[in-house]
Amino acid sequence: MRAMCSLASPDHRSDPAAWARRLGIAREAVELYLASDVIDLHVDSFIWKRLGVYDPTQRHGSGLFDARFYSHTDLPRLREARVTGALWVITTNPFRSAAGRAHAFTENLRRLRDLLVACPGDVLVARTAADYAAARAADKHAAFIAVQGGNAFGGDAATLERAGDAVVLVTLVHLSTSPVGTSSFPVNLRRGEGLTPLGIELVRQLNAQRIFVDLAHINRRGFFDAVAAHDRSQPLVVSHTGVSGVHPHWRNVDDGQLRAVADTGGVVGVIYEYGFLGDGRSKGAALVVDHLQHVVHTVGEDHAALGSDWDGLITTPRDMPTCLELPRLVQLMLDRGFGEGCIRKILGGNFLRALGQLRGAA
Repeated sequence: MRAMCSLASPDHRSDPAAWARRLGIAREAVELYLASDVIDLHVDSFIWKRLGVYDPTQRHGSGLFDARFYSHTDLPRLREARVTGALWVITTNPFRSAAGRAHAFTENLRRLRDLLVACPGDVLVARTAADYAAARAADKHAAFIAVQGGNAFGGDAATLERAGDAVVLVTLVHLSTSPVGTSSFPVNLRRGEGLTPLGIELVRQLNAQRIFVDLAHINRRGFFDAVAAHDRSQPLVVSHTGVSGVHPHWRNVDDGQLRAVADTGGVVGVIYEYGFLGDGRSKGAALVVDHLQHVVHTVGEDHAALGSDWDGLITTPRDMPTCLELPRLVQLMLDRGFGEGCIRKILGGNFLRALGQLRGAA
């Protein structure tokens, strides 16, 4: 039995002005941030637990590389940063056999749940908008469980069925092309192909179980194959991405893809990786806002969200290296004239609306 953990952390709600001074931003930005739902669509910290590098229930520093690649966050820092919810990701190892991947998914789902439920005073494992509301009412972090790589289930529908509604989102493919479909990663052997018959069947199973279909990482043909196979009454998601309208890149989605997601009521989470955001490193976190702003201008303020990819081997903006600097995004959005309602939607409201559309409102 895992010992119960305690995520003691500073509570900036008691002195928002001090947090604002520390971050070099206005108190109003911090107060707006603290009053908002703040939900991240893609946190990869569990992978470092699997690799034996560090335990996400313990507070860590900036790691060996000054918060590059990993050590962007952990549960104590998420609590301090008042990140009220996040999708905690189980990333699939593509080098296992199909049966090995299915077994590993089942085991990792158990391990991640055990890790999260070991902090009952601070964390609630959430499946629905109602669960999230309960977590907020109890002043807890709402941890949703997601899977990156639909090949996790080994092509066996029963593996995902046994998970029930515990899994909230599945990213169809990751960096490698799989039996599900073709990755956008430029080094693969099936660049002209899209979603496979197995991938189309997976989309239909995810729809049947009311699990978000996530189109991050998939190539453009596979993206639109999934759109065609998808139940249009359910919202699509791109959990962590940049947008090509700001910075063309193999990892980013174009305006047509943005519109396809928005047409379903879905959301697009903007990633914090420099390489996908653009070449202007001196702009720092303003690059993230460039991409958020493009989503808003292209498809409206109801479809932009945060999808950091914290701890996913990314290099974050140097003025926002970890989750503890997140209110700086609010200041940058205010500086550009984003309305308070729009900012609240981007921070978490849009995801909650889509979750309610998928699984029922709170």
